[in-house]
Amino acid sequence: MKPIVFGLFIFATFLFVNAVNAQSPHQTIRGRIVDTDSKSAIPFANVTIDNSNPLIGEISDIDGNFKIENVTVGRVTLSVSSLGYERVTVPNILLISGKETVLNIEMKESFQQLDQVEIRAYKKGESTNEMAISSAKQLSIEESKRHAGAISDPARLVSSFAGIINEGSGNNDIIVRGNNPRFIQWRLEDIEIPNPNHFAIEGLTGGPINALNSQMLANSAFYSGAFASQYGNALSGIFDMKLRKGNDERQEYSFSLGVLGLDFTAEGPISKKNNSSYLVNYRYSTLSLLDDIGLVDFGGVPRYQDLSFKFYFPTKKAGIFTFFGLGGASKIGFVTTDEEDDEIILEDGSQYSNLAVTGLKHFIPLGNNTYLKSIVSYGFNGSKLIEKRPYEEEILKEFYNASLNNQTSRLLSTLHHKINSKHNFQAGLMYAHSNFDFENRYFSIPQNQYLKGQENEGVANFTEGYFNWKWRVSALLTAINGVHVSKSNLNDKVYIEPRLALKYQLDESQNINAAFGLHSKMASLPNHYALVYQPNGNYSMPNKNLELMQASHYVIGYENLLNSNLFLKLEAYYQHLYNIPVEDKLGSLYSLINQDDYFVDKALVNEGEGKNIGLELTLERYFSNQYYFLLTTSFYDSKYKAKNRAWKNSRYNGNYVGNFLFGKEFTVGRKNSNDKTIGVNSRITFLGGRRYTSIDLEESIKQEKQVENEGQYLGDKADDVFYLNIAISYRVNKQKLSHEVKLDIQNLTNNNTAIDYYYNNVKKEIDEIPQLSMFPVMSYTVHF
Repeated sequence: MKPIVFGLFIFATFLFVNAVNAQSPHQTIRGRIVDTDSKSAIPFANVTIDNSNPLIGEISDIDGNFKIENVTVGRVTLSVSSLGYERVTVPNILLISGKETVLNIEMKESFQQLDQVEIRAYKKGESTNEMAISSAKQLSIEESKRHAGAISDPARLVSSFAGIINEGSGNNDIIVRGNNPRFIQWRLEDIEIPNPNHFAIEGLTGGPINALNSQMLANSAFYSGAFASQYGNALSGIFDMKLRKGNDERQEYSFSLGVLGLDFTAEGPISKKNNSSYLVNYRYSTLSLLDDIGLVDFGGVPRYQDLSFKFYFPTKKAGIFTFFGLGGASKIGFVTTDEEDDEIILEDGSQYSNLAVTGLKHFIPLGNNTYLKSIVSYGFNGSKLIEKRPYEEEILKEFYNASLNNQTSRLLSTLHHKINSKHNFQAGLMYAHSNFDFENRYFSIPQNQYLKGQENEGVANFTEGYFNWKWRVSALLTAINGVHVSKSNLNDKVYIEPRLALKYQLDESQNINAAFGLHSKMASLPNHYALVYQPNGNYSMPNKNLELMQASHYVIGYENLLNSNLFLKLEAYYQHLYNIPVEDKLGSLYSLINQDDYFVDKALVNEGEGKNIGLELTLERYFSNQYYFLLTTSFYDSKYKAKNRAWKNSRYNGNYVGNFLFGKEFTVGRKNSNDKTIGVNSRITFLGGRRYTSIDLEESIKQEKQVENEGQYLGDKADDVFYLNIAISYRVNKQKLSHEVKLDIQNLTNNNTAIDYYYNNVKKEIDEIPQLSMFPVMSYTVHF
């Protein structure tokens, strides 16, 4: 089935559903209002809809709950006020007829006495983490559905933020401030998880499709440096994703059919008596389904499916229990043939990946100002990769076979205590226990035999603890002090990491902030347990006891809410990376800062360094009057130092990146009605190319493998990457049903910049790895 035929099928389905007549639709907004620090309910808060005439609003009950019914669909802004608390504005909430809007609104207690309450503006996009001051960005899930190129994938959404780069290959690698993408950490429901992308490999962080569907997510957060002391085992960034709670009053369903998958979401009450609820999503690869029934016929059909869920059980005395999970399975076969003769196979292979995460969270208040949060979780990620190529008389010879499996159990417990509006404390402990099984072998052409890369079964443990103290020194000055402690069982060293952040409010719209922190991260287990060969053919495991990699972060920022809808942010940073594993060979240029494979076959020592320095600018016009724009730009320099003791460009030193996003909505149909809306969104991205090492073609042909030019490691820079994404959507609201058809075209101009190069041993030439070509994504979604 050609893409145009598939698109026409989706569009016909949309027209069929749209044929139903209905009256002007309305919807309900409801939720709960809590104290930011203690998470206790705020009763009798005033909740109103801005610019409603007559004024529409409600007052929260004794448990902080509110409910506003019969609100016309479209975009609304909520204002929340309560005596003793700073006013909160929640702008541009999108109401659709097929799904209730359920909010959890947090309010900050006023620093001053009740008769002197100071009201300040609320900034959209500000992190809800009360311990985060610098380099933090809240992700709106509505944005991930709206922004061009995001294709409802939160990992793609963050690449539009300042200082965060996606290289343009179509992979979900996230490069933060010039750091290696494997230096970030993925989290779900407050606990570290394995890489949540389909087609992922243990030890790497990317993959083309996130297994967690955005239909499941609540607003989440991304931290790009100097993060609070509750976060550890990361050097560059934290992706902290949260699952939303299912509707606890009525059953709701969503169905989506698109190029990337067919998925179904269900949610509703388990018991209305205790407000328990469920939320479940399942997705299956559309192309895999079409291949199964014989409608497509080509090599390399991506097959994947995923399941995610959250069950919410509140109790009267024992607290709140949440059972959550995420699972995914993916496989793909790939065949590369000669451009001139497709009978000549250049490469044949297959890749399999599996992911499973499940956890039980318990939240219990211990009085009005204290609560305890505990989580027990289990995570599994497994991958298998097989590559075959023609060799001598053999049509296809297996050159690579790897099987990597890792399962980790985690325990986390955190205590939060609010003394008053000035002082808030957090303390936590986390323990992780990993069981792994790594096997791989590869064919060595010079030695004409198979070698083992890894053959290990074992365990590894990682322990962390932290303490945070938030001190509101005055109404204008806030200080956050903390310390994080890390310990791996693979070495004897204990890492003590102090953190400090300050924020000074110049006036109601401007603030300056600064942050400092020491951070550490464990190298991936495949690196620790790699087999390294000696010239005599013997091998050893010299990297098992590597120490943690470390970094010190310094950040200073300025924020200005220029008007109610226009926000300016400037941030400068410096990062010093040290204790980085580098090859234990005098004159070597190899460092884990530049690693782009899942394990290294070299003996390493913790003697490397790195440094990143940069300036970031964000100018954002929040969605208002049916349009928005976002301009982000970053200028940075990323260097590293290996055994040769000279500063060199790192692999990810692109030097600059710029994004411009613009979106506009048009209401069509009846006058003064939001029943039908057309949305047009665009994104323009320009980023500096990665560094690469030139290939010695003559020597590669002689040795029958890729040989890079010695002494020129990462000495060349690929061309700059440009792409334009366009998304067009048409949303219709009917009574108790809403649906949307959307076309999201990535790389509309079909630029094919070479982002890297490799030696093709069959063709005996150097080939390019181009950026992702034009890729149209058509989808149809209905909520009911």
